[in-house]
Amino acid sequence: MAEKRYVRAVNEALCEEMERDPAVCLLGVDVGAPGGPFGATRGLQERFGPQRVRDTPISEAAVVGLAIGAATLGLRPVVEVMFMDFLALVMDQLVNQAAKMRYMTGGQARLPLVVRTQTGYRDSAGPQHAQSLEAWLTHVPGLKVVMPSGPYEAKGLLKAAIRDDNPVIVVENRTLYGLAEEVPDEEYVLPLERAAVKREGQDVTIASIGIMVREALAAAEALATRGISCEVIDLRSANPLDLQTVRTSLEKTSRLVIAHSATRCGGVGAELAAALGEEAFYLLDAPITRVGAAFAPIPFSPPLERAIVPDRTAIIAAVERVLTP
Repeated sequence: MAEKRYVRAVNEALCEEMERDPAVCLLGVDVGAPGGPFGATRGLQERFGPQRVRDTPISEAAVVGLAIGAATLGLRPVVEVMFMDFLALVMDQLVNQAAKMRYMTGGQARLPLVVRTQTGYRDSAGPQHAQSLEAWLTHVPGLKVVMPSGPYEAKGLLKAAIRDDNPVIVVENRTLYGLAEEVPDEEYVLPLERAAVKREGQDVTIASIGIMVREALAAAEALATRGISCEVIDLRSANPLDLQTVRTSLEKTSRLVIAHSATRCGGVGAELAAALGEEAFYLLDAPITRVGAAFAPIPFSPPLERAIVPDRTAIIAAVERVLTP
C-alpha cells in the first residue's frame, strides 16, 4: 500500500475504469491535453485517445446535455465541471432530464452519468468559486451525491459512481488535492450508500462529510487530551444518507454534532438532524448541534473567509455545548 495524493487517486480511478470498460469516456473543459484544470485527468488523453477524452467548449449546459444523451445510448460519460458554483448553469439538465429519465421511461433508460465537480474554502476563491451546494442536489429524487474526504475515498467512491447506472455527482474538495494518504494497490470499490466510522469513541458522535471529516478528526484528537472521547463518522454520501451508522453510534454516545462546509441553513446536516430526531429521539441526551458556514457569501478576503467558514475550533465548541449538563 503506497501513499498517494488525492488528485492522483482520482486520476487512477478514472484510468482503471477506462481500462476496465471501453464505454467510459471523459468530457469537459481542458480535460484532454492540459490534463484537467486541477490535473486530475493528466495523461489520460495520451493513453486513451481524443475520442474517449474530449476537450469541450466552455458551455457546461451543452456538455452535460451531451453526456446525458451519450449515457442513454450506452456510454458511461464522466463530466468535469470546473467549479461547483457552475452547476447553476446545468440544473435543468441535471434536475429535469438526468434525474427523471429513468423514472419517466419506466426503467427502460439507464443514466450511468458521473459529474465531477470541485468546491473548497481557504484559498480566496471568492463568492462565485467556493460554494458548497450539495444540498441543492440532495433535494432531487434520482440524483446521488458523494463527497470524498481523502484519497482513499476519492478513488473508491469515484469507481463506484462510474459503475452505477444512475446519475452521480462527485463533489471533490480542491484544497485536499495535495493531501497524501495510503491507498490500496489492489482494486477496491466503496459503496455509495454507506458511511464509515473513522474514529471510535464513547462520549459524543461527530458526523461529518468532505473536508470537514479532517477537521472533525483533528478536533477529536484535541479533545482526547482533555479526556473527551469522540466517535467520528465520515458520511461519504450526502444522498443517500446512511442513517443507520449514525444511529448505531448514538446508541453508545447519546450525543451528536454534525459538521459540514456548507451553510447551516438548509444543509445536509439539517436533514440528518431532522431524520434522527424523528427516528432516534429517545437515544439523545442532548440537543443535536450543527456546525456549518455562516449564512453569507464566501468572502475573497482571507481574514473574512476564515471568520465565516467552519473548522476544528467550531467543532470543539459544539462538542463542549452538547456535553454541558
